[in-house]
Amino acid sequence: MTLHASNRGLTTLTSHFLLLAAALAVATQLLAQGPPPGNQPPPPPPTAGMNATIDSDGSSATYIVTEQLVGINFPNDAEGTTPTVSGNFVIAPDGSISVGSSEFIADLRNLKSDQEQRDGYIRKNVLETDKFPTAEFLPTKIEGLPKMIPFTGQAGVQVTGNLTVHGVTKEVTFQCITTFNRNGTIAGRVKTTFNFATFGLNKPTIARLMSVDDKITLELVFRLKRS
Repeated sequence: MTLHASNRGLTTLTSHFLLLAAALAVATQLLAQGPPPGNQPPPPPPTAGMNATIDSDGSSATYIVTEQLVGINFPNDAEGTTPTVSGNFVIAPDGSISVGSSEFIADLRNLKSDQEQRDGYIRKNVLETDKFPTAEFLPTKIEGLPKMIPFTGQAGVQVTGNLTVHGVTKEVTFQCITTFNRNGTIAGRVKTTFNFATFGLNKPTIARLMSVDDKITLELVFRLKRS
């Protein structure tokens, strides 16, 4: 009888221990997952206007040009990117861009592609970065941005402004899908296209290059931090 009672007590103790271990495992998993979406605090209220700074960690400027190399039977997209970008984006309470306080500047001296020879040629002979080290975009007009700027959701935005490359300034328009985040960041990717002649750029001419498309695509990836 004593042996049976001892076994029953050991079994009960083991069962309790297993239940406690299972409960702890579930609790640990729930803590790791964080609060369910329905229990998240609400996002900050939308604001009339904003002041945002470009976060260089998450922003970049890229050129894309289609080229045909000697001995290769298909075209190739040459892409060069600089991560060295800076600037501000200021929206007035009436929803307009604060001209003079908003800018996007990219350091072209840090453009890099998958070929160092191409990079050196582009910097020296096409962009002439020793004379014109940066590209600057000064926005003057924005459309599609909600007047009360949110902290969640997305918006289709069109931004027009003056782009200066190689000492030449032209008006261009960028279009993008802009994402607003709870933590106050705003992210997006914008593109525009133009020809070499638009900014007085010489098309590359090197021995291993059969041809270069006249169209240049400029892509700006941005991550803004609201203040």
